[in-house]
Amino acid sequence: MNRLWPRSLLGQILLALALALLLAQTINAVLLYRSQAERRETMLVHAAAFRLYGAELRNRPAEADGPAAFGAATPFGDYVRARRIEVAAASPLRNGERRLADAEGELRQVLSEQGVAVSQAIVFRRAVGDDEVMRDRVARRAARLGRRAGPAPEHLLVAAIERQAGGPWEIARVPEPAGERGLLSNLLTQTMFIYAVLVGAMALILRRITRPLAALTTRVERFAETRDAEGQLAPEGPEDIRRLIVAHNAMEARITALLDEKDVMLGAIGHDLKTPLTALRVRIESVEDEDERARMAATIEDIVRTLDDILSLARVGRPSDPREPTELSALVASVVEEYEDMGDPVTLGETTRLVLPMRATWLRRALRNLIGNALRYGRAARVSLAREGRCAVVRIDDDGPGIAPGEIARMLEPFTRGEPSRNTETGGAGLGLTLARAIAEQHGGTLHLANRTRADGTVAGLTAEIRLPLG
Repeated sequence: MNRLWPRSLLGQILLALALALLLAQTINAVLLYRSQAERRETMLVHAAAFRLYGAELRNRPAEADGPAAFGAATPFGDYVRARRIEVAAASPLRNGERRLADAEGELRQVLSEQGVAVSQAIVFRRAVGDDEVMRDRVARRAARLGRRAGPAPEHLLVAAIERQAGGPWEIARVPEPAGERGLLSNLLTQTMFIYAVLVGAMALILRRITRPLAALTTRVERFAETRDAEGQLAPEGPEDIRRLIVAHNAMEARITALLDEKDVMLGAIGHDLKTPLTALRVRIESVEDEDERARMAATIEDIVRTLDDILSLARVGRPSDPREPTELSALVASVVEEYEDMGDPVTLGETTRLVLPMRATWLRRALRNLIGNALRYGRAARVSLAREGRCAVVRIDDDGPGIAPGEIARMLEPFTRGEPSRNTETGGAGLGLTLARAIAEQHGGTLHLANRTRADGTVAGLTAEIRLPLG
């Protein structure tokens, strides 16, 4: 069902309108058909009553081509052609034929109003092919008129009355006109005309609304990716849409101004901090105690790395370099080789050759952060690359204690560490996972952390996955 339902606003509204119109026309067709069927049945009953009432003129002679009226010595079963009346000794109702109670009541009422007393009245429908009298009549008419006879009726209404209990039955047959086809064709033509006018008009109106909305959606997606205020939309469409575009343009300008202020402030902080740190590096060379000098140098390096992580995290949302097609498998292999050359227990598992647009420098930084965490907390790292659907999945497995399920989301927040100390040998400033997640999101992807468990339920290690869209 979801595949048939349109995804766009224009398609959903037009489909909903078409379905509502179809439902309304269906209800209208049913009501109209029932009304016409009731009216047709009433007309047929009145026609039958008129023919039966004509039998009151029984003392008058019939036309030259027929026998005497049934006041004379007419044998049962004779057909009085002029009156279209058949007189029979028994009821014409056969087994399996259903009586029409409403039509019988109508017939009684009409005859009663004309002063005709009726002991019993029977009204039912019958196929023309099952009625010998009407079948012969249709055949004679077709032979006499040829093509001018028109289509033969398929059903007829049979009305029979018994004036006195035990007396003869007077039977009138009235063919039913085939009017349903014309009704259905008229309804279909009317529905198609309404569809063309109403859906066409709504499509034009909705087009005027959805076109600027679609442009605004594209603009929001582009701004979310680039944070670039250039190329803002000109207000168009209805007044409400115009106000929305104007408000969005103002919001974009404000966000861009805030980001610019942030970049300037962080750049100044970085410059002001790195300058004295560089001077400190020079000054500690004069410290005679080698161990003390090494500790001071390590502290300065820790501060510089933390500062670089903070500045990188601030810049990742507004990258200046464009994406370029890069073979992801080669990039992953090169990062693993760096650790292998240093003797770290990092191994490369199965990989799939995938090429996608990316910022290689940033993604290399994210992989290093994740592999570094795996070595720091899990003692080893196994890296693999696979294609799953429309995503490239880089997976890093370690053999560490994992992360408590309730702490996984918190570990992706800035300055959160699995090891609470600030010792550079056991952990950094707590920005590695946050930066890796920001880089994945910069490429339209995601970062997932999950524990692996053994058969006995114990934790076998942590798995970090970067999922990047291929399209």
